[in-house]
Amino acid sequence: MEKLLKSLPWWVKWIGIPVIALVVFGGLVASLISFVVGLLFKVLVFVILVGALVFIVKRVTSGGSGSKRDR
Repeated sequence: MEKLLKSLPWWVKWIGIPVIALVVFGGLVASLISFVVGLLFKVLVFVILVGALVFIVKRVTSGGSGSKRDR
């Protein structure tokens, strides 16, 4: 295999083979990328919602009576 690749022109190794790989596996690559991006988005939304919930609960439970005493 190595002898075969050495005998090919540079443009076949660096352009032709990657283009063929993208055509053959392009759908798989696109679905994997969309899955990872969707998962990261859901994790980010989850972290934001949990942080907002913790902030609201802390503010309601201690912030209401504590802020009046500080004044």
